[in-house]
This record gives sequence, C-alpha cells and structure tokens, in this order.
Amino acid sequence: MSVASRSVLTLIAVGVAALTLTGCVQEVPMEPAADANNPHCADITVTLPDKLAGLDKRRTNAQATGAWGDPAAVLLHCGVTPPAPTTDRCVTVDGVDWVFDDSQEKDELFRFTTYGRVPAVEVFISSNPDKGGVSGTAVLSDLGSSVGRLPQVSKCLNVSEVR
Repeated sequence: MSVASRSVLTLIAVGVAALTLTGCVQEVPMEPAADANNPHCADITVTLPDKLAGLDKRRTNAQATGAWGDPAAVLLHCGVTPPAPTTDRCVTVDGVDWVFDDSQEKDELFRFTTYGRVPAVEVFISSNPDKGGVSGTAVLSDLGSSVGRLPQVSKCLNVSEVR
C-alpha cells in the first residue's frame, strides 16, 4: 500500500471516529418560550457564548434556547414573559438586572429572569457539584454581553430609590 493510500485511509478513519464521537453527544430536549420567535431572541441566540462558567455549549432542539454542560447544568430560554414589578430579590450583574428565584434551592436549582428587558430571558442554573453545577454569578456574567443586547425598558430599584 502506498504512502498516499495510507494517508487517505488514515484521514477517513479519523473522520469516521470524529463523526462517531460527536454523534454520541445528544441534543438537549427543550421547549421554546411563548415569544421565542421574537427577532431580539434571534440576536441573543447567535451571540450566546460557547462556554459558560467553563461549561461547553450543547445543541438544543428548540428555538431561542441554550444549554451548557454534560449533564446540562445551565438552561436558557429567550422569549419568556417579562416579570411584572416585584419584591423578589433582584441582582444586577454586568449591567443586566435579574430577578432571582430560589424556590427550588433544596434541589440546588436556581432561576434567574431578566428584569426590564423585552423579551425576557430565563436561565436555570444547577449549583449541585455532583451534577456539573456552577456559580450563578459566573454564568450571568458570561451571558451579559449577549443578554445585554435586549432593549432595556426599566430597571431594578432598591429601597432607597422607591421614595
């Protein structure tokens, strides 16, 4: 067998191995949010980072969604209904306001929803280290440049600003 033939066979074998390995990574099943077809969500989706808090981005099967980690420790939906004014805790990370829901804290799962941006983005973050969990602050910081593209129509206020 010639050197050229061996090179071609090696290249084909490497290609088949690469396809086999990438075929093992399943896409994350998700449901699109009600307003997932909003053009602003398309802007967000194409700018989502390949890594969040060190987790690799995964393919999803729904429009305007994102997932990171294996198993998926971060799930994102663009196009959710923006939250109304609330007394729930609101945090600002890199210029983006997020309403914080810790009602599933016992399961080490936290939900953050953008506040004052239309459409809204919802992010579920697992903090359970046994399930690939990560820091919510790191995730929100890494999402800032993408999510910050959404039009801001209001912002979180603290008690001293509500007078």
